[in-house]
Amino acid sequence: MKNYNMDEKLQEIEKVIGQGPYTDTWESLSAYRVPEWYSHMRFGIFIHYGVFAVPAYDNEWYSRNMYEKDSVAYKHHIETYGKHTEFGYKDFIPLFKAENFDPDRWIQTFKNAGAQYVVPVAEHHDGFQMYDSDLSSYNAKDMGPHRDILGELKKSCENGGLIFGTSSHRIEHLFFQGGGRDFDSDINGEFHRGDLYWPSIKGPSDFDAIDGECVPTEEFMQDWLVRTCEIIDKYKPNILYFDWWIQRVELKPYLRKLLAYYYNRAASWNKEVIVNYKHDAIPFGIAVPDIERGQLAAQKPYRWQSDTAMCFNSWCYTEQNKYKEAKDILCDLIDIISKNGTMLLNIGPKADGTFSDEESAILNEIGTWMNTNHEAIYDTMPYRNFGEGNVSIVEGAFQDGNVKAFSCEDFRFLAGKGHIYIIALRPSADGHYTVKSFAKKQGLFNSCISEIVRLGDNSPLNFAHDNEALHITCATEDSKDLPVVFRLSI
Repeated sequence: MKNYNMDEKLQEIEKVIGQGPYTDTWESLSAYRVPEWYSHMRFGIFIHYGVFAVPAYDNEWYSRNMYEKDSVAYKHHIETYGKHTEFGYKDFIPLFKAENFDPDRWIQTFKNAGAQYVVPVAEHHDGFQMYDSDLSSYNAKDMGPHRDILGELKKSCENGGLIFGTSSHRIEHLFFQGGGRDFDSDINGEFHRGDLYWPSIKGPSDFDAIDGECVPTEEFMQDWLVRTCEIIDKYKPNILYFDWWIQRVELKPYLRKLLAYYYNRAASWNKEVIVNYKHDAIPFGIAVPDIERGQLAAQKPYRWQSDTAMCFNSWCYTEQNKYKEAKDILCDLIDIISKNGTMLLNIGPKADGTFSDEESAILNEIGTWMNTNHEAIYDTMPYRNFGEGNVSIVEGAFQDGNVKAFSCEDFRFLAGKGHIYIIALRPSADGHYTVKSFAKKQGLFNSCISEIVRLGDNSPLNFAHDNEALHITCATEDSKDLPVVFRLSI
């Protein structure tokens, strides 16, 4: 088992913070500005890949749920693998071989889908590091596949011209497998820093609480800080994403240190970076807010991100996954872009490193649509009004379980290179589109239109512009029910 001198690591972190330009105060960190390159981000790929893909059951919380006696995962585990004393979560590690993991193929697949950035999970709640760590032996280089999964993805990502980021879900590991102490399992006993099951304390009754029960210890928070700084130094990510629970009040001093450390390191590398956060864990303006499985109802003057999955029920691969349709993902993507956001879409590879047929098909369909309509996505900015229609977006997290019933009367607007792009979220059966927001003398749009074309065909379309609406006629048949993009020229 690896060991390290905590005091030395913390002194190194303090030294970097002391060198500036940022100190570990909210006031100093408020000088941060979102970099220009991030304003061009529209679509990224999130990757949940790890030991939890081996059981391929329930969801990515298998490492917790298998120790919760009232869960389906607990029952499944006993029926499939036996008692927890004989086969615990740690025993999945040798079965995680990643024998078909091909980072170049992964990145090419993401590029073909139109992705601009990639964010693989460096460490999930289960505590298994997907990178070469000097702080614990429970990592993918020393165990399981014996490969630096994160490092290989970084190399392929940058060789492929995509922006590399990563995420840490480490903070939740504090309590994630604590249920294993409530009965006879392999988690009963004393564990120490660096052990897979350390510390496994009793979890909170309210996961979103900012204080109260389930208080992280000073040693655990120090270890969280040191682990995250190790990721920063070894992999120099452009994006650092945090899952929830960093909102805990006890973590605030360590979170300030982490931000100062990352921003100072980035300054020394002459690199501009992004941090994603949830639940007001970080004061507004110091990083980029993220909404899990949700969107915003209105256009915003600031950059934001929505992270969502291709599956309704899981972030990782399971044999029970329920997949979304590409057309619905595209509609959400367009809605998000029109409101000044970017979408981080998750894929959950199988344990061997291959993708499911369903996720491959979704990425292929998105990529085909993007290839035809790319100029409306990458070369644009939000218009004065994000759009119009009959479907109202419910704002907030965990809303993507309700598929939105968009029709040909739901439009989103973008602008770029002197054009306006009108996107019908669903095709019209008769080829007629009525855009009320572009009626003459309504204040939003009152200019002379020289031409309207549909992207992909680019032939001029018939249209009429009156005081009621802009009326577009497009005879092209749409068998796939995908969004339709019109380019309006002044």
